[in-house]
Amino acid sequence: MATAKMIERVGRMISQPEQIRNICTSAHIHHGKTAFTDNLLAASGFMSTEAAGDLEKGMATWQHADEQERLMTVDAANVSMVHDFQGKEFLINLIDTPGHVDFGGNVTRAMRAIDGTIVLICGSEGIMPQTITVVKQALRERVKPVLFINKVDRLINELQLTPAQMQERFTKIIMEFNKLIEDMAEPEFREKWQVKIQDGSVAFGSARENWALSLPYMIKKGVGFQQVINMYKMSKEDRDKWVWENAPLHEVILDMAVNHLPNPKQAQVYRIGRIWKGDFETQLGKDLLSCNPDGKLAFCITRILIDQKSGREICAGRLYSGTMKEGMQAYLNGIKGYQKIQNVYMYLGIKTEPFAAIPAGNVLAVAGINAFAGETITEQPEHPFEELKHVFEPVITKSIEVLKPQDLPKLVEVLKKVGKEDPSVKIHINDETGEVLISGMGELHLEIIEGRILTEKGLQIKTSPPTVVYRESVTKPGTEEMGKSPNKHNALFFKIEPLDPETLKRIRDGTIPSGRVKKRDVPFRNLFVDCGWDIKQADAIKDVYNGDVFVEMTKGQVHLGEIIEMVLDMFEDVMRGGSLAREPCFGVKVTLTDCKLHEDGIHRGMAQIYPCVREGIRLAMSTAGAVLYEPLQIEVIEAPVTYVGEVSKLIGQKRGQMLEMNQEGNYASIKAKIPVAEMLGWSSALRSATEGHGSSSMIDQVFEKLPFELQPKVVAQIVQRKGLTAGQLG
Repeated sequence: MATAKMIERVGRMISQPEQIRNICTSAHIHHGKTAFTDNLLAASGFMSTEAAGDLEKGMATWQHADEQERLMTVDAANVSMVHDFQGKEFLINLIDTPGHVDFGGNVTRAMRAIDGTIVLICGSEGIMPQTITVVKQALRERVKPVLFINKVDRLINELQLTPAQMQERFTKIIMEFNKLIEDMAEPEFREKWQVKIQDGSVAFGSARENWALSLPYMIKKGVGFQQVINMYKMSKEDRDKWVWENAPLHEVILDMAVNHLPNPKQAQVYRIGRIWKGDFETQLGKDLLSCNPDGKLAFCITRILIDQKSGREICAGRLYSGTMKEGMQAYLNGIKGYQKIQNVYMYLGIKTEPFAAIPAGNVLAVAGINAFAGETITEQPEHPFEELKHVFEPVITKSIEVLKPQDLPKLVEVLKKVGKEDPSVKIHINDETGEVLISGMGELHLEIIEGRILTEKGLQIKTSPPTVVYRESVTKPGTEEMGKSPNKHNALFFKIEPLDPETLKRIRDGTIPSGRVKKRDVPFRNLFVDCGWDIKQADAIKDVYNGDVFVEMTKGQVHLGEIIEMVLDMFEDVMRGGSLAREPCFGVKVTLTDCKLHEDGIHRGMAQIYPCVREGIRLAMSTAGAVLYEPLQIEVIEAPVTYVGEVSKLIGQKRGQMLEMNQEGNYASIKAKIPVAEMLGWSSALRSATEGHGSSSMIDQVFEKLPFELQPKVVAQIVQRKGLTAGQLG
């Protein structure tokens, strides 16, 4: 519970950006992040030390029953605390993030709000697949990492390592971690962000047992590895006393955060160029770079929380410029409308506390507005922040229906809220079949969503077995095809071809931003010229949508400006469901080559233009070698060496491909690429093949062309499942 003194301290700190650190925890699943956060909160007075890290009394950031049941973090959670360091107070805004790959969308959104991350790695297990993913997510948002080697108690109690062996293991983990940074960071940060044990950007300890040490802290306290080992021979009471005097987790870790992670003013100098593509010569551009509290307002929403009892929405995120005040009018650039900010909150511990005004540089929350994660809030229309791009795409879909027909409107309402709370869930209501579809990152992701609809939203539902989300694309340039409006007065001509690999790569990694192009944009055009496009075509790009590009190459069309937004609406609609089986498209370049439009605007409204565009693009796709691409997961499978044969056989049965195999001691690590369609029920199949000794984690996701011989069969299955007719596909 926040006391008046705590509120007063936080109120003092929020206007001192040099003494703010916006950070998050990130790690592989079960590497101890939540116990770690608990102990930081306890040391700050926001929970009892007895409860911290306790699976029943603690885990403060687990706000849903399913997190307690599964003993894992599902949702990111914001907490704040004040830390004293070298005679100064520092405000630490921390986000505890999930470790399971299915909930990686929460990690992506958290990374937008913060400037530094403490990466936790288990001392005995080392760098794991999800560790690689979270480091990649951090570096993509220009978030600086430091390292905490956790669960050192296992090295002492279970493996009984000597001090020399422990140091050897730490050195190996640090070298592997730095290799990740070297491989994945932008050139400017490859050397600068390497962690070093000598300078204290690496710490080690046990989050569950509330102790940590770094080399500078060991020198300060005169503590060595042998004393750490001896600590475990003490009684619990003596050990707790020794830890508090010589190795308190909160002090070591928060000292490291203050010392080695940037404050908002430092971070925004280099981060803004990555997350905002506007003009830096404008007033807003200057305010963003300087984290100006008196400048123009710029707030990025990274998370929507909906109170289970009241239904009230709270939008959490990062304020990069200006000052957020209660009662102010704000402009939402995504939905293009004004709304009123009712309340403004800071986090104190895990609870929110209202403040009249909060300046730039803080992670905060607001109430009173209806928005989505990724929204940019300003006072007047401005260039928005870059779209939040998740590392992986939804590849598993279920249809969902209510048990009672009268609950259908409630289902639609509930799913809207679900989509707000977790934007990595994709919800689609098929207008042609009436089917409600929900897509997620994996089976567990959808299982959690279903459970919450039942238990928290109180809605009785049933779902279909999971199905795979394929992608549609094209393989060759097609012929020019015409779409005609129902009244026969308008004709649009389209040509389709595959997007070149370099352009597609840059769209996916965020170098080329997505969205409609409103006016001549030379920097945007040059991004395509760098990929080999000629200037004329690059200047004619009107829309970049989900990895597809629309180009308008007509000449002398007087009325085109009046219908272009309708054309782009329907381009996006077709890209959401292609010509083969209504699966999402990617890597498709659509060119509008010519058009014949009626002089009278009344004859070229939506009812005429929409069918015209849809028919033309789908017809053009059918001449461009339309194909299905299937999602594949790159899995790292860990199992005893004696089971390698069984694992190899299982991979073969799943149409998989072994990529590499490494052996360390009695354990083998196998990297394999396996189609998602073959991975439904994968966990139980792997357990069975290895008699419970094997585990696997996804490290990457790719889409590859479905084998030629399977194309007709899979297309037919999807069409049948969706209940599509030949007329609907035409």
